[in-house]
Amino acid sequence: MGEQPAFYARRGSRLADFWTLLHPPYTAWHLSYAALGAAFAPHLSWTPLLLTLLAFLLAVGVAAHALDELSGRPLGTAFSDRTLVGAAAVGLVGALALGLYGAFWWDGANWPLLLAMPVGGALVVGYNLELAGGRLHNDLTFGLAWGGFPVLVGYIAQAPGLDPSLVAALAATGAGVALSYAQRRLSTPARGLRRRTLDLEGVVRRSDGSVAALDRTTLLAPLEGALRALSWGVPLVALAALLTHA
Repeated sequence: MGEQPAFYARRGSRLADFWTLLHPPYTAWHLSYAALGAAFAPHLSWTPLLLTLLAFLLAVGVAAHALDELSGRPLGTAFSDRTLVGAAAVGLVGALALGLYGAFWWDGANWPLLLAMPVGGALVVGYNLELAGGRLHNDLTFGLAWGGFPVLVGYIAQAPGLDPSLVAALAATGAGVALSYAQRRLSTPARGLRRRTLDLEGVVRRSDGSVAALDRTTLLAPLEGALRALSWGVPLVALAALLTHA
């Protein structure tokens, strides 16, 4: 059918494969959750924020997506198993190293951040390798891991202590879970249409008697239209929240 495996996918070179593997719209989307969490801290420090974003870029953008591609090549990249495993290892180790730096060497001990590190590592490996019989690979876990967790880590990386702003940060964490849950509810059928559907034919009979054709493009358009809009909207909300500290 000649359809790309994702609306952002590219073909033709190793650089195009890396772009596709990185899932740029979705990676930016999920990094925005960490920025949003940081914005709720009473005092925003930009260096910890940049280190937090880099850590999530390595953990989510590189490691998680490399592990996902390792299982069945859903994006159709030409990377070898060895390259994908190496990228996942480097990404995860790099993210954990940045977390350790933030927890101990930036501005005193940050014990909540230290406790969050093994949780993040377990989520990356457990979700993307579908461990525990795949019980972690579901909509709710995705919402918690890729939405709520970055918001919370972005907040605690600012070392806010026991501050009243925690209530707002927890509300934002819930919003991150809900938005990421919605993302997966949209992206799962979109992936099915792009990657596993050869053909689809049907008609829609409306109450006014009119008839419209139903095909893959018709079903895919609203799903990916919503995903594209959200991939811009969430980063813009995070940017607006950060700018309140400027």
